[in-house]
Amino acid sequence: MYKVRIERKAIKKLAKIPEPYYSKIKSSIISLAKDPKPKSCKKLKGREAFRIRVANYRIIYEVYDKLLLIDVIEIGHRKDIYK
Repeated sequence: MYKVRIERKAIKKLAKIPEPYYSKIKSSIISLAKDPKPKSCKKLKGREAFRIRVANYRIIYEVYDKLLLIDVIEIGHRKDIYK
């Protein structure tokens, strides 16, 4: 079982997301602890990170297998996340 750590800026962005997306994103982050690389995840180019989609929102995270740690870097709407 992996430990999930969410960076401060990701927590602030998550707090601004309206329901029902907030709950869906939160449960997706929690489920990463059991399966850090679900079938729906994509490896990002140019960095050692993955992303999963939740409706129009994206969760970008890094997986540290040796430490059993998942670091959620960024959460945001798909039009803003890649800038």
